[in-house]
Amino acid sequence: MNKINVSAVSYTNTKPFVYGLTHSKIITKINLSLDTPAECAAKIIDDQADIGLVPVASLIRIPGYKIISNYCIGATGSVNSVFIFSNKPIEKIKSITLDSQSLTSNSLALVLIKNYWKIKPKIVDRDADAFVLIGDRTFGKKEDYKYWYDLAEEWFNFTSLPFAFAVWISKKNLNDKFIKEFNESLKLGLENRLEAIKNQTIVNFDLEDYLLYKLDYNLDDKKFLAINKFLALLQDL
Repeated sequence: MNKINVSAVSYTNTKPFVYGLTHSKIITKINLSLDTPAECAAKIIDDQADIGLVPVASLIRIPGYKIISNYCIGATGSVNSVFIFSNKPIEKIKSITLDSQSLTSNSLALVLIKNYWKIKPKIVDRDADAFVLIGDRTFGKKEDYKYWYDLAEEWFNFTSLPFAFAVWISKKNLNDKFIKEFNESLKLGLENRLEAIKNQTIVNFDLEDYLLYKLDYNLDDKKFLAINKFLALLQDL
């Protein structure tokens, strides 16, 4: 049997998934690569990966995809790793720089800017009043800026819904036995979240709180509602 190519994200929030995949028998059936969210989407689009942990905003560019897992990268309220940082309050922001690593977080920022904050900053490459930053690069950064806006929390304030940043998808027809085994591996990782980060420490950041309480990995009905609402707002930008 040919191995299944799996693209996962290289951030700390995905370490439980990676732990599960690498500590179960499924590792003998897959080729696992660790990429940025944008790279995960590109690999699925270009058929370089059979399964990818893909940014939700990319779904509108991927015809025929199937969500193959009940797990995701999500949050209900504050996620503490997806931000707009600024030294100005949001209502005074005139320009913003986006993050090259994730389409979803940039898109979420733009959706909130238009529909929630109702401001019209220019999108620029540098020297902006504010910038979007995601993932491990945000750890411990809140003390560096006067203002920071957790985008998952702001989405919840706007919609009263959780948010799903990335979902496991495939364009291929994978057999049910493999999908079941894949999900069991993800579940194993989530049951061993602290083991997955036991050798990792970050200054001024609580990794245990992040993995156990900030991230919400279950792809439930409310997150599907949130995905549909977000994609509808995104298409209306």
